[in-house]
Amino acid sequence: MAGDPYQTLGVSKDAPHAEIKRSFRRLARQYHPDRNPNDAAAEERFKAIQSAWEQVETPEKRSQYDEEQEMKQAFGGMGGMPGGMGGMDLGDMLRQFMGADSRHSSSPFGQQSRRSQVQPETPKGADMTVPLDIDFEKAMEGGKVQFTVNRLRRCDECKARGCIHCNNLGVRRRKSKFTIDVPKGASHGQQLKLPKMGNEHPSGEPGNLTVTLRIDADEGRRWEGNHLIQEVPVPYSTLILGGKIRITTPAGNTVSLSVAPETRIGDRKRLPKQGFAGGDLDIEFILMELESISDEQREVLKSLQKEGL
Repeated sequence: MAGDPYQTLGVSKDAPHAEIKRSFRRLARQYHPDRNPNDAAAEERFKAIQSAWEQVETPEKRSQYDEEQEMKQAFGGMGGMPGGMGGMDLGDMLRQFMGADSRHSSSPFGQQSRRSQVQPETPKGADMTVPLDIDFEKAMEGGKVQFTVNRLRRCDECKARGCIHCNNLGVRRRKSKFTIDVPKGASHGQQLKLPKMGNEHPSGEPGNLTVTLRIDADEGRRWEGNHLIQEVPVPYSTLILGGKIRITTPAGNTVSLSVAPETRIGDRKRLPKQGFAGGDLDIEFILMELESISDEQREVLKSLQKEGL
């Protein structure tokens, strides 16, 4: 069984799609069989990376994977979902997902809900939370962004009364286009509300739609919660002996950094007000990788090897 693609690709679940794509390309190069001949472990890792990427390689596939995981978690306590249903038919699952009313009483969830309620509630479609990827420029400047959501809509064939086209539910999954106004200086993870734009109900009000912004941090950067992390490649000699390096911040500023002697890979340093929109920037030191070395560098490395370095 395939594992968690986000964990395999070394990214968080809320990472922008561009960050996932960059991570996949980096890992695929690192573990490619041409770079690791006759290495069974690297080949196995490469296959796992490819498999993980195939699950989330497009926004549509990623959205489908995330929805399936949410459904499994929601119904995991009901005996799991063997065969995708766990003993329940699709109609029952969709009724629970959209919010069942008294007209659809075949769902065991609807019966339990009615027993536990003192007074009947107005039927309402299920609320939705969807991600929206934007770049740094759009987050800084703000503006209108169009996006598409796959949600439950009232069935046009039967006017939400129930028919074969909607599995007698009165609603069908359909794509809806929206335009949202991203505020100037929007932050990563910020949520924007669209009332009554979630899943529709055959006889009640629609649920609400919440849009979670995901800002692409660009090459060499990533988000950890609301903290922006920038990876800084440093030569091995500078990590051990210390020295100075120069980096470019998200704001485009060139900053000189001091690297302390015996700095370890993964060590961090915080730069106040050098991150996105004037926030802090966390620097993470990584080992600089060289595509090739000169003959002189090779001879120096041989000397260091003799000294145990």
